[in-house]
Amino acid sequence: MRTLISTAFISLDGVVEGPGGEPGYRNSGWTFKDVEFVPEAYGIKEREQQESTAILMGRVSYEVFSPVWPDMAEFARYKTMPKYVVSTSLTDDKLVSNWGDTTILRSLDDVAALKQTDGGPIIVHGSASLNHALSDAGLIDRYHLLVFPLLLGAGKRLFSTTDKDTQKLKLVEYEAYANGIQKNVLDVVR
Repeated sequence: MRTLISTAFISLDGVVEGPGGEPGYRNSGWTFKDVEFVPEAYGIKEREQQESTAILMGRVSYEVFSPVWPDMAEFARYKTMPKYVVSTSLTDDKLVSNWGDTTILRSLDDVAALKQTDGGPIIVHGSASLNHALSDAGLIDRYHLLVFPLLLGAGKRLFSTTDKDTQKLKLVEYEAYANGIQKNVLDVVR
């Protein structure tokens, strides 16, 4: 079975919205305008490209990333990697042509079936709503979190607020950086 990894820039209070400057969010761009840049804090991002074999995202994240990421040198490996978009409304004619193979999945059952295929880890970028659904369905295996020393208050959150049984996580890797960012890699305990 393939490992499904959720990766996120996250504030200390759990917000994941607008880290890179996406419009429409009050604190948009908080990863670079509010915290000093320390290159080593982002080493996990390069590692994710080397270790993952496919990208999974929701429609909204696909629509934000697909016009930009294909031409960015820092995401070159993702260009050739298969991409999967979970959406009930996206159609094939809305997929970009310069970002490699992209498949639309219509349900969480399709995601569960994808996890059963041969291959390496699948990385989930962005996609707050999709993360909630994947977590609630027990499909996430690991979290790669870069936790920023910020309290953003309102905003989309990474973790679901569904009333459910406790989900234990095991911290398998961590590091703190001079700018206050913490890397936390956590496995979901089953």
